[in-house]
Amino acid sequence: MTAATLDGVAERRIALLGNPNCGKTALFNLLTGSRQKVANYAGVTVERKEGAATSPAGTRYRVLDLPGAYSLNADSADEAVTRDVILGRLDGEPLPQVLVCVTDATNLRLNLRLVLEVKRLGLPMVLALNMSDLAKRRGIEIDVARLSELLGVPVVPTVGIHRQGADPLLAALDALSYKPSVPALEWQPPTLAEITETHRQVREILLQTVREPAVDTRWDERIDAVVMHPIAGLAILASVLFLMFQAVFAWAELPMTAIETAVSWLGQTVSQALPDGLLRSLLVDGVIAGIGSVLIFLPQIVILFAFILALEDSGYLPRAAFLLDRFMGKVGLSGRSFIPLLSSFACAIPGIMATRVISNWRDRLSTILIAPLMTCSARLPVYALLIGAFVPKQQVAGLFNLQGLVLFVLYLAGIVGAVLVAFVLKRTVGRGMHHPLMMELPTWRLPNLRNLLLGLLERVKIFLHRVGGIILALMIIVWALSTFPAPPPGATGAAIDYSFAGMLGHFIQPLFAPIGFGWEICIALIPGMAAREVAVAALGTVYSLQAGDDVATQLAPLIANQWSLATALSLLAWYVYAPQCLSTLAVVKRETQSWRYPLLMAGYLFAMAYLASFLTYQIALRMGAG
Repeated sequence: MTAATLDGVAERRIALLGNPNCGKTALFNLLTGSRQKVANYAGVTVERKEGAATSPAGTRYRVLDLPGAYSLNADSADEAVTRDVILGRLDGEPLPQVLVCVTDATNLRLNLRLVLEVKRLGLPMVLALNMSDLAKRRGIEIDVARLSELLGVPVVPTVGIHRQGADPLLAALDALSYKPSVPALEWQPPTLAEITETHRQVREILLQTVREPAVDTRWDERIDAVVMHPIAGLAILASVLFLMFQAVFAWAELPMTAIETAVSWLGQTVSQALPDGLLRSLLVDGVIAGIGSVLIFLPQIVILFAFILALEDSGYLPRAAFLLDRFMGKVGLSGRSFIPLLSSFACAIPGIMATRVISNWRDRLSTILIAPLMTCSARLPVYALLIGAFVPKQQVAGLFNLQGLVLFVLYLAGIVGAVLVAFVLKRTVGRGMHHPLMMELPTWRLPNLRNLLLGLLERVKIFLHRVGGIILALMIIVWALSTFPAPPPGATGAAIDYSFAGMLGHFIQPLFAPIGFGWEICIALIPGMAAREVAVAALGTVYSLQAGDDVATQLAPLIANQWSLATALSLLAWYVYAPQCLSTLAVVKRETQSWRYPLLMAGYLFAMAYLASFLTYQIALRMGAG
C-alpha cells in the first residue's frame, strides 16, 4: 500500500487497536490533538475517528482509532468493524500499514490475548505499553526487552496523558520499514484448542516478563468494596447524581449572570444603533432574543458534561454498571445498558449509538427505545427557564438548593418512566432471559485535566455549532413567520396575532388546551422538534415581538407573569417524555434499519407526554395553581 497524502505530503497509515479501557483514546488524542475527523464507517453505524500526527523526526502519520475489542472473534458491531478493518474486508477502508496494539500495562494478562491474535495476521505491529507510569507506581516491573523478544515486535512504554508520553511510540514507528499494500487477510474463528494455546502462551509470557509486587499495594479492591457494595454503593451513586444536579444550578449562577449581562448589553446596543424597522427587529427580536435565550444556559451544560466526563475517566461508570446490573436485569435491561443510558443524559444520539456494544439484540433494542427518556442536555434550557421562573431560590433544610431539587425530580421522573417502559418491553419485544454483564473493570485513577478540558471543549463546540447553525436558522424562520403578514390598518391587539405563526398557533391551540398550553407555547413546540432547546429561543422571539422589547434576558420573569403555575408544571411534564427531537428518531431508524421502531418510539413517547401533562395540569388546577 502506498502512503496516503495530505496537502501533497506523504503520510504513513497506522491504526490503534486494543481492549476497552486501555487508554487507547487518550493516546489517540495525544497523538492527533485537534487534528481529528469523526464520521461513520461506510455501510455501518459505527463511529470512525481519524487524525493526523507528526513525529519529532518530521514523519507524518494518518492515525485511525479503531473501536475497542477484546478479541477478533467479534461479539459486537464495534468488534466486527475492528476485525474487518485490520483484515482489509471493509469496503472503502484500506488496510493499515502498521498496527499499534495498545495495552494496559497494569493488566497485561487480559490484553495479551488480543495481541497474540493480531500478531498471527503477520502485519507490521508495535506494542504500546500504555499507563506504564501507573504500572511503575504500583510496583509492577515489565522486562520490555524480553517481551519484545518473545513477541517478535517492537515494544515501547507510553503514557497517554503526558505531553511527551507518545514520543517512544513515534520513534518506534519511524524506525519501521513500510512495505507496499497486501491483499485482504484470511482469518477463521479460533478453535477451542487454539484458545487454550493462546491462554498458555499468555501465562508463559507473563511468567518471563512481568513481576508483580509481593504485597498488593493497590487501593482498587478497597475502594471497590465500598462503591460496589449493594447498599452503600447505591447510596454513593445516588449521592453523586444528586450532587451533579445541585451543581448544575448552584455553580452556574455566576457565569450565567455574566452571559445574561453581555446579551442584554448587545441587544440594547444594536437597538440603539439601528433605526426602527425590519432589520432591527430581525437582529434584536429574532437573532439576539432567540440565540441569547439559549446561550445563557451554556454554563449549566458545561457543568453537566464535566461531571459525566470526570466519572468516565475515573473508572467509576463501569462499576456503576455492575452495581445496577441485577436491578436492570429485572426490568429487562443489561448492566451494559447503563453507559449508553448515562451517555443519553448528554444527548440521546450518542447514547443510542453506544448501544452497539450490547451484543444481544433484544437488550440493545430495549435500550434504544428508552434512551430518549433520559433527560438530555437539550432539555436543560427548558427546565432551567421554567424552574428559574416559577421555583423560588431558597434552601431546603439549610443544605439543598430547591431549584436543584426540582431538577433532580425531573431527571428522576425520566428514569422512572424508562424503568416502566423497559418493564413493558421485557414482556413484549424484549422477551428473553437476562444476560449477566461481563466486563473488565478499569483501574481507579484521578481524571486527567487535559482530557477533561478537551472533552468539554468538544461539547462546547457542538453546542455553539447548534446555536450558530440550527438554532440561528430556525430563529430567522420563526421571526419571519411571526412578523409577516403585517396587521391590517386599524387592527387591534399584538401584531404577531395576525402573522402566519400567530394563525398557526391559534389553529392548533385547541388540541393542547386540555394540558394548559397557550398559542405561544404551541408555536415554540413546532421548531422545537428540530432541537429541544430551540423552544426556548422560539419563546424568546415570540415574546420579543409580542412585547415590542428585548426579552432575551427577561424571558423568565415575563412568562412568570403571564403563565399559570399549572401551565409551567404541565410543560415540564411534557418535556420529560415528549420526543421533541427529529434527529433522535432518524438515528433510531439508522441503527435499527427499520421505520417500525422510531414510529413506535414517537407514538409511545407522545402518548406518555400528553397523559403526563394532562394529569399534571388538571391536578395542579384542582390544587389552586391555576
